[in-house]
Amino acid sequence: MPNNFLTGSSRYFSVLGLSQVALLLILGGCSALPDSGPTERGVLSESRDTKRNPLDYAIVRLSPRVAAILSAEVAPLVSSLDTANNPPAHNDRVGAGDVLTITVFELGNGLFSSSGSMLSSGQSGDVGAISHGTTGVTTSNLPPTEVEADGTIAIPYAGRLHVSGLTPQQVAASIRTRLIGKSQNAEVMVRIANDISNTVIVSGAVHHPGRVVLSTAQERLSDVVAIAGGAMYPPEDTQVQVVRGDRAAETDLGTLETYPAEDLRARPGDRLHVVYQPRSYTVFGAAGRQATEVRFETPHVSLAEALARVGGPADERADPNAAFLFRFETPETARRLGLTTPITPKGVPVIYQADLMSPTSYFLTQQIPVKSKDVLLVANARTNRFYKFNQLIGTLVSPAITAAWIAK
Repeated sequence: MPNNFLTGSSRYFSVLGLSQVALLLILGGCSALPDSGPTERGVLSESRDTKRNPLDYAIVRLSPRVAAILSAEVAPLVSSLDTANNPPAHNDRVGAGDVLTITVFELGNGLFSSSGSMLSSGQSGDVGAISHGTTGVTTSNLPPTEVEADGTIAIPYAGRLHVSGLTPQQVAASIRTRLIGKSQNAEVMVRIANDISNTVIVSGAVHHPGRVVLSTAQERLSDVVAIAGGAMYPPEDTQVQVVRGDRAAETDLGTLETYPAEDLRARPGDRLHVVYQPRSYTVFGAAGRQATEVRFETPHVSLAEALARVGGPADERADPNAAFLFRFETPETARRLGLTTPITPKGVPVIYQADLMSPTSYFLTQQIPVKSKDVLLVANARTNRFYKFNQLIGTLVSPAITAAWIAK
């Protein structure tokens, strides 16, 4: 037998022997192979281990009942602020803090003119009386009058009047009535010079925060944000918090602009706080894309859409029977689900499991809305480590086979 064949064979068996030793070492430490996330068994077993589950979270499998509860779990809609008990909105009423300008027109000798006679000079002291000699009419501009905290104003010769809740025309009529018998055919005009009561306070991420005066055009909430200079960030990442009386609700600006039913007419006294709040969810495990944070970019995202955006379960690594949604639920929702898990500062920890091998799950995941800061986990298949191990063995054995072939 030729010496070169013996030499090559010895090299082959030497390399093969090293590969066998490496194989034995790898089999002994197979559990140490890296993974992108737990398997279904790992998640389920840890939930039953009190030492490894200090939050005492529960795992809830998706069902039509669970999907119905989660789909109904929405924040108070802005439209819920507009109830049948609310009186119609009026943006032309006088209120405390408003400053009124009052003009009195008198025929003949005027109460507000100097010495009760027509003035040739045109003005009389503080009231600013102007005499029109050709018509016999005196025009008197009273000093700016602020509505007191109790909703009243004081007018010379007319006394104190309650004007809060009245229109400027009604205030003028009330003053004119008080002047009957004291002035000849007095006519009164009232205008709101500084409107405080018919305003909305806008704060937060807008270009011009402050008071926005409402007009009789009945501006809507999105109009008020636009009047305040508009939001600084995209509508989908901008939350509008509305406080009306003792009630509050919020939604994103994109919803206000898209759904007219939510874009209520602003009411005097409303407070709008505009907040930059980009919404996102996080994905781990054997999804089609690596671990990533995904922005909503739309007003609403369902669980089915959230999984599709990351490529769904990866064919070669994922266990489609085990897609998990990690979430801190509200105590009310946890109670409806029948959970007794202790409440944490962020809520009640719950894990929802969806079996993506079941066609029913695809209907259910369309009903479940994803919340900001949710975590999705696509579990690794139990064969994933064997798949990686097989790749590693191929990497080690391939040089040995190549060396043997060269030796021949």
